[in-house]
This record gives sequence, structure tokens and C-alpha cells, in this order.
Amino acid sequence: MSKIYFHEKQRFNQWWLWLLLLIIGYFIFEPIYFSLSEGKTLSVDQWIGFLILTLIILLFLLVKLETKIQDNGIYVRFFPFIPKFKFYPWGNISIAVVRKYSPLMEYGGWGVRWGGNGTAYNVKGNKGLQLKFKSGNALLVGTQKPDELQKVLDELKP
Repeated sequence: MSKIYFHEKQRFNQWWLWLLLLIIGYFIFEPIYFSLSEGKTLSVDQWIGFLILTLIILLFLLVKLETKIQDNGIYVRFFPFIPKFKFYPWGNISIAVVRKYSPLMEYGGWGVRWGGNGTAYNVKGNKGLQLKFKSGNALLVGTQKPDELQKVLDELKP
């Protein structure tokens, strides 16, 4: 197995996101609680709201963006959307640089996104590893460790 020079795991752990989900949850669960405490059965709308919010919360708890840089290339996984690591060998990469970007303007937000600049995998922030491939395709992978990542890229000189 080749040496790992860089490894980063990111999750959706922004306080404002969880506060928003908590507020939404209150407005969904509060009527459900009172219905159940009064011995009433839940309406279809209450069940649908409960199921959708529960699935959204589970999704945010499961999502994990993971980036590894090794001797042979770059590995990226965005679980559960990309369950196995995607491998990008150095020989297929023409440019690998850390850059600042605008998630909303360039890609329309966070998550698995497609835009005019290619594909992006990000969970927060505005710094990322920009990969340009010899095929002409591009990939941006968000990072919360831009300085460490740039240092590794400078050392490896892909």
C-alpha cells in the first residue's frame, strides 16, 4: 500500500444547519406530540412530514467527504452518494491546485454539484482542491485544510 500524504474527513457539522433542522423539527414534531398525547391518530401529512425530516436528518448524519492523497494519486469518496473511493491517478491530472471558490456562484451550493467549472464535492467553506484532467474534465473537492493540502501538493509536484 502506498504512503498517505494527506487525509481529510469532512461532515455537515455547521451549527446553523443543525439549528435550522431543529427549528423545522419543532414545527413538525410538536403537533405530532400533541396528537399522540391526546390519543389521536396521526394524519397522512404528519406521517409524511415526520418521515421526510427523519430521512433528511439521517442523510446529514451519514454524509462524509473524504480525501486522500497518496503516491499514486488522489482518492475521493462522498458517502453515501459515492460509497467507494474514486481514484484519480497522477498521470490523468494536468493541474492540481488549492483555490478559493464561490460554492453558490460556481456550483449552485454544497453537496455533489455540477456547474460550468465541472463537478464539485463540498460540505462547507470556500476552499478546495481543483483538479483539471487531461481529458478536459474538472473536479473541485472542498477542503478545510487548504494550507496543509497545498504543502503536500507542492512536495509531490504532480
